[in-house]
Amino acid sequence: MRKMKRKMSIAKRHNLTGWTFIVPAALLIVAMSFVPMVQAMILSFQSGKGTALSFVGLSNYVRMFKDGVFIQSIKNTFFYLILQVPIMLVTALILASVLNKKDLKFKGFFRTAIFLPCATSLVSYAIIFRSLFAVDGFVNTVLIKLGILNTGYNFLGNPTSAKVIIIIALLWRWTGYNMVFYLSGLQNIEYSVYEAAMIDGATAFQRFWSITIPLLKPMILLTAIMSTNGTLQLFDESMNLTSGGPANATITMSHYIYNVSFKYVPNFGYAAAMSFLILVLVALLALVQMKVGDKRD
Repeated sequence: MRKMKRKMSIAKRHNLTGWTFIVPAALLIVAMSFVPMVQAMILSFQSGKGTALSFVGLSNYVRMFKDGVFIQSIKNTFFYLILQVPIMLVTALILASVLNKKDLKFKGFFRTAIFLPCATSLVSYAIIFRSLFAVDGFVNTVLIKLGILNTGYNFLGNPTSAKVIIIIALLWRWTGYNMVFYLSGLQNIEYSVYEAAMIDGATAFQRFWSITIPLLKPMILLTAIMSTNGTLQLFDESMNLTSGGPANATITMSHYIYNVSFKYVPNFGYAAAMSFLILVLVALLALVQMKVGDKRD
């Protein structure tokens, strides 16, 4: 009986020690994340300026679906999501597989070069891309000298080309970031698995499809959720690269929320309602990805 009591007391002490470490972090998460979420939800049912707020019920939510600019921002954001995220993840996975080869020379150099864009400031790289694709920028200069164009093309002034440039900028900035996740996952796969497959006559594509992808499935799911989350909250590229133009053709949801909050006549209740919609979209898409991607019991 004494031994049982002693064991129980030790177990309780271990639990108490664990909770001692967890509780401060949990309180910070609640204070910094969940409390603002609740406050934003309450604010989304209000309207007015400053402290003179009044309850308006679902008016802000009804207004969202009648707001042409906000609907356009949703379309733009999902356009970036549907095109950019799959291309980025597939490219990152291929690059990680290539750079994980044992006999590849200068692996460190290539890994660093591909990851370096991630260390670039979001504002700085947006300004760089804006100057590159300007009418008198480097890209137009090269195209004119090659005889492809007669005069400079306004890439950022055309809705389609402006969206494509934003996608190119996102690929340049974030592909290396996801590649590092895949490389870390590949480091945990025994190379003997690939050697056995090669002995059995499996081609490079068969090894990639039947070994790399299944074993990296948890990491692929993680990067898919993070990339989806980041794209739905896209702001810097729209703000600094195209300023949401031309005529709101490239504006994102977060950019429009910023405009409603600070650029136009401030309407924090309406901005909170739009922000809460983004939260719901992020949660729903993450849930769908978890259900589809994670098949573990």
